[in-house]
Amino acid sequence: MRVPFQAPGEPALKPEEVKITLNGKAARVVRLLAPGSDLFLLLVLDLSGDLTLVDPARQALLKRLAALPGNVRVALMRAQDGLRPALDPGAPRAALTAAIESLATSPRPGLLDSLENAQMLADSIAARAHVRVAALFISDSNVLNYQEDYSNPVVNSSDSGDMSRRFPEGLINEKIRQIKARMRHGESPLYLVHLQYLSDRLNTAYQTGLQELLRSSGGSAEYCRSLADIPNSVDRACDAILQAQYTAEVEMAPGKNGTVDLVVIAEGRTIHSRPRRQFSEKGR
Repeated sequence: MRVPFQAPGEPALKPEEVKITLNGKAARVVRLLAPGSDLFLLLVLDLSGDLTLVDPARQALLKRLAALPGNVRVALMRAQDGLRPALDPGAPRAALTAAIESLATSPRPGLLDSLENAQMLADSIAARAHVRVAALFISDSNVLNYQEDYSNPVVNSSDSGDMSRRFPEGLINEKIRQIKARMRHGESPLYLVHLQYLSDRLNTAYQTGLQELLRSSGGSAEYCRSLADIPNSVDRACDAILQAQYTAEVEMAPGKNGTVDLVVIAEGRTIHSRPRRQFSEKGR
């Protein structure tokens, strides 16, 4: 079983310094992939075309990508109209730069519909090789611009007690709850840099839900409240993946079904990991 987790700090942890329990029972760490080891990064862009937001994000991304070591492979994806590859991970860095600079945008966001598929793809890559895997989303999505309407319109305008009046964010909360439930079977951490923080009630619920969902995956979400925040947020997300993310491979009894509670401990380090994972005979 692979257990990704974040443990910021130096020096890099050694396998004997990491203690992992599965449902309260100690598990033997067979292999520990530390920062600096091979990394496969799914870079997923979900951009609507607002150049005041997109340009700073692109420049910050290109700066970080130019400094990546040779043992980091990047697969560029786009989220609109379904999760789709934009560039093969084997392409040279110059091609990656050109693809990011020229990637088409779309007025319809695709973030919500791409989270689960991105995690499934990341999991399939991790299952085939002893590498760290993560997905980083860059998005400027507004919940009001999705093709699906999440505004939860009033069902009965003559009924003052209609619950949709009191809970207009009900549909988006339910959508994220369903995605989160399905993603309990996954393992790969997801990271998000959201280029604009929107303070209306519906987007606040959307952004809060996304943050909780990504935290439960073992990743994190960064929200930019100004243009100056964008480069810093991109840097923090990249640092979390490149400099703080580990993957422990631990022994696990075959045929395990049900929920596994995960606890990762390393003395002197603050650990963030997925708190539990769901297993079943049917897999994902």
